[in-house]
Amino acid sequence: MISFQKISKIYPPRVFALKNITFDIEKGEFVSIVGKSGAGKTTLIKLLLREEEPTAGRILFYNQDISQIPRKELPKYRQKIGVVFQDYRLLESKTVFENVAYAMEVVGAPDEDIERDVPRVLEIVGLEDKFDAFPRELSGGEKQRVAIARALIIRPEVIVADEPTGNLDPYHTKDIIDLLKKINELGTTIILATHNKEIIDRLKKRVITLDRGKLIRDEAVGRFII
Repeated sequence: MISFQKISKIYPPRVFALKNITFDIEKGEFVSIVGKSGAGKTTLIKLLLREEEPTAGRILFYNQDISQIPRKELPKYRQKIGVVFQDYRLLESKTVFENVAYAMEVVGAPDEDIERDVPRVLEIVGLEDKFDAFPRELSGGEKQRVAIARALIIRPEVIVADEPTGNLDPYHTKDIIDLLKKINELGTTIILATHNKEIIDRLKKRVITLDRGKLIRDEAVGRFII
């Protein structure tokens, strides 16, 4: 599904963010990318979203070199990849329903689809009783559930979660990881970038370890080892 082929990323003057990275991700996998701050996790995500270009190598999505996607078609490509960030990025003036609906409005979904799909997705993430709440009225865990619902509503083939539990306590951290596992079991590919050792050791899923831009370990059932 996704193939990173000999990817390097160099920032001026000569800062190597990634060095000759190669790995594949199969459809339906749950893959964690781990490493210390500065290891290259966020750079990998930016390259996959084509927010940045690699200095060398190529990234394939279903055998298509994403660097060859015309700029006008990038929004369509990015709709296939839902992104969940550490800082939620919710619209404070909009309700939970409106925050999730906004992701559909941006891609031009008709009103009837929004009215049908948003309640369904909010039920999946356990927020069916929070439709009219504003972000300021939610806990950190609930805000992250809204962010996941917003990523999920566009029916992506992949969800990329970049340190999604970084601002959460252990209880809500478990809650969010269990939700990502549930979404994965429904068929969505999950890429989780984290430096949380407890999450990785409990998941017992594939782990790709980065260290100073290099891929140093790729284990089918991995642990957090730096």
